[in-house]
Amino acid sequence: MASSSDNRFRIAIDIGGTFTDIALLTDAGLIHQSKISSTPSDPSVAVIEGVGQLLAELSIPPGAIAEVLHGTTVGSNTILQRKGAKTGLITTRGFRDVLEIGRIRMPDMFDLTWEKPKPLVPRRHRMEVTERMAADGSTVEPLSEAGVIAAGKALVAEDIEAVAIAFINSYRNPAHELQAEAVIRANFPHLLVTTSCAVLPEMKEYERTSTTVVNAYLLAAMRSYLQRLESGLRAIGVAAPILVMTSNGGMLAANVTCEKPVLVVASGPAGGVIGAARLGVARNDRDVIVFDMGGTTAKAVIIEDGRPSMTSEYEFRDGISTSSRFIKAGGYMLKVPAIDIAEVGAGGGSIAGIDKGGLLVVGPQSAGAMPGPACYGLGNNRPTVTDANVVLGFINATSLAGGKLHIDRALSEQAIRVHVGDPLGLPMLDAAHGIRAVANAAMARAIRAVTVERGLDPRDLTLMAFGGNGGVHAPDLARQLGIPRVVIPPMSGIFSALGMLASDIEHTALKTVSQRLDRMSVADLQAIKQELRRQVAAQLAADGYQAERTAFLWEADLRHEGQATELTVPFEGEDFAQIRERFVAEYFKTYGYRDSTPMELMKVRVAGRGLRDNRLDFGAMKIAARAGSSRSGTRPVSFARGEPAVAVAIADRNALGASPRQGPLIVEEFDATIVVPPDAKAHKDAIGCIVLEFEA
Repeated sequence: MASSSDNRFRIAIDIGGTFTDIALLTDAGLIHQSKISSTPSDPSVAVIEGVGQLLAELSIPPGAIAEVLHGTTVGSNTILQRKGAKTGLITTRGFRDVLEIGRIRMPDMFDLTWEKPKPLVPRRHRMEVTERMAADGSTVEPLSEAGVIAAGKALVAEDIEAVAIAFINSYRNPAHELQAEAVIRANFPHLLVTTSCAVLPEMKEYERTSTTVVNAYLLAAMRSYLQRLESGLRAIGVAAPILVMTSNGGMLAANVTCEKPVLVVASGPAGGVIGAARLGVARNDRDVIVFDMGGTTAKAVIIEDGRPSMTSEYEFRDGISTSSRFIKAGGYMLKVPAIDIAEVGAGGGSIAGIDKGGLLVVGPQSAGAMPGPACYGLGNNRPTVTDANVVLGFINATSLAGGKLHIDRALSEQAIRVHVGDPLGLPMLDAAHGIRAVANAAMARAIRAVTVERGLDPRDLTLMAFGGNGGVHAPDLARQLGIPRVVIPPMSGIFSALGMLASDIEHTALKTVSQRLDRMSVADLQAIKQELRRQVAAQLAADGYQAERTAFLWEADLRHEGQATELTVPFEGEDFAQIRERFVAEYFKTYGYRDSTPMELMKVRVAGRGLRDNRLDFGAMKIAARAGSSRSGTRPVSFARGEPAVAVAIADRNALGASPRQGPLIVEEFDATIVVPPDAKAHKDAIGCIVLEFEA
């Protein structure tokens, strides 16, 4: 979807659990921003209202918008709330129970209270049909079309809305799946249908079936949402194409997203990670820990040499989702490319309370946007992390979002006293410090999951923090983990939306190989790459990106002979020596030893990128000033339990320059608050980032 020269503005929208963030980029590189409370019942309402308000505020005609870039939580929320389509599965006879069998593993072998997630398709809605493909793709038994029709009739009788089709070995030969799909569409045209060969043409029956089922489960919700969003934007005059952020940090056209919603389940945080990678390169800081704390969750990702850590599979689960290659079976398997994120349910809206054992707990339940923290005055009387920060003085006690959101400190005090302070016999300030400490411990766990648990020392890295609450908690986390430097990007409160403006259109394709590496020739690899390149180039061309505006990134999935799992390594050209070397290094980094058995090349994957000529350049961007954004004055802040509050100066980002300024200091912006503690110095770099450095 190459941009039109007649349209000069691009809008990026990130829907969070509390706020919907909007960034607008002009062709001159000037960025305008806005925040509006999210509308959980229908996220598109906040998007349409927020876009309309910003365009009216800036006197920009809706027809001047060239692209609408969107990060959405519709996929993840649909799974969490179990509000997806009523889904059925048609599979090979004898494979009805693949979803239950899974990997025959538990995420924690010592947790006797663990309950396996219920399959998205109950057993009574899984239908077996006669067909069989051999492992080499040859037909063992033809597909029974009568069996497919019978299965369709049985599912329709159960009011099924979407059907997933996953046959054994269809990654080698998809003929039976395509035949079954045609039969279902011809005889039951009202059903939504998805096949595993279209979603995931890879070996491993459970992973492929689970991913296909999730895709079918999300089809109705994603299509309905994007249709409402498109019609709502058109109603206010915005007719620009909608591009959706994928889980691996690329952008897809809305019509592709409607067919493969499984690719955007982790859409929400991806924009910020891509933005952080591009900003890190612009700052010449290529190895960073990304920390994104919003209203509902906190997330951590590692960026090495300017590239986010990626995974070819992840499990979507409730509550805490700590990324680990060694913890499996905790959720629904999605074998799709994604940024490797550790996430915890600790955000500004996370609710604090006392558990049955009398201990203070924070999250993962969140007050969200409605009713929000107690200080919002919208009906919630339970304390949240935001309420603790209000009471301690870290964030403004009267309003947020540049005055658009009014808050009441007295309500925060009451909630903390009633639900935490009185039950534990603690003074209010001590109770607030306790809430903050518990939340920080959960967030530190996420950072350790992507550093210490991967053999990386966080003390050697920079912590790049964003999100509405990132700058409030990052200094404590850095001190706790020994990280010497914290970088807060410009517009940190809406940085995930900003990151989308720095992203590219991206399509991926893969081919299952399953051959020993030492038995392959250069010609074999060239043929595989040519086939994949043609496939992706055609998709990019359909989006308006010809060869001169495309780039291709290649990855290989390898394992040692006889093993069941693979590791992914990037490669260029057809250099087998390079592939071997990188796999050996990745294997040692992951498992801590080297294996001498032969290597198998299992899959080759390509990510084809359409290089957008209007991509945000962090080194040249300019931020539009907002009326009333200037801050000054002082307020008392309690930095440590048991110590008296101190008067801290309040300033805006422009008050900082290249010369370090000793804390304490509170930097207030329209979109975020940044805390500079007494033991840190802060300065602003050439790009506009605020850099905190701690005393040794």
